[in-house]
Amino acid sequence: EISAAYDSREYGRAIREIMRITDLANQYVDSHKPWVLAKDESQASRLHEVCSTSLNAFRLLALYLKPVLPTLAENIERFLNIKPLKWEMALTQLGEGHAINPYQHLMTRVDQKQIDAMIEANKQTLAPPPSPTRHAEAQQHQPSPPAGSAPLASLSPPAGEGSYISIEDFSKVDLRVAKIINAEHVEGAEKLLKLTLDIGEEKPRTVFAGIKSVYDPEKLKGRMTVMVANLAPRKMKFGTSEGMVLAASGGTPGLFILSPDEGAQPGMRIK
Repeated sequence: EISAAYDSREYGRAIREIMRITDLANQYVDSHKPWVLAKDESQASRLHEVCSTSLNAFRLLALYLKPVLPTLAENIERFLNIKPLKWEMALTQLGEGHAINPYQHLMTRVDQKQIDAMIEANKQTLAPPPSPTRHAEAQQHQPSPPAGSAPLASLSPPAGEGSYISIEDFSKVDLRVAKIINAEHVEGAEKLLKLTLDIGEEKPRTVFAGIKSVYDPEKLKGRMTVMVANLAPRKMKFGTSEGMVLAASGGTPGLFILSPDEGAQPGMRIK
């Protein structure tokens, strides 16, 4: 399943499955308590069995994570004293009598104080961001200028008191990369399309977007876009909309949903 998820570029699904297996490995270690077995010489054989099983699970998880954490996987390969991990090695184990290298720290836990310090530093150096883009559905109600007309002299009011938001306000908006896994017409809706979006969560999101006049649903399938993930769900006549896709419009006709650069994956946060 993990291999299939990687092949189909559903990285969120792959990571969720890896984390599920990680939880099982943690449960195994916690239930067998090798640190307790190590205190009893009569349990030496059992201790060796538990540690060997745990190391094999650790090796397997490193293999699964290598496509997204290659440097960490290389460090684990050196620690376990093994050849570079390849996918076909998933069904093998460390051989009997295999010797590993002395343990070295592989990762550092994130310190909340460091995060707070980075945020504080950004408050002093980052310029205030512009006002967020309006919702596509709301934009549909705005009249578009005739084709061929000159663009407006200014698309936003001059900067003045109340024109800016603080970095704290902007940080409240959870913008995520989303993959459109399905798009369809909504019966009875003149302007809406129903989008099914993958943002790396266990279940996809449903979002109704007012882009029917400019987008063919079939051509949207598989496309990457950007959505507001923490917008309160909105009950509509046609169902519940669980977010908002971002789109641009201006002084010329048209409505354009935003797309991230190549390489962005579903669930990535936009900062």
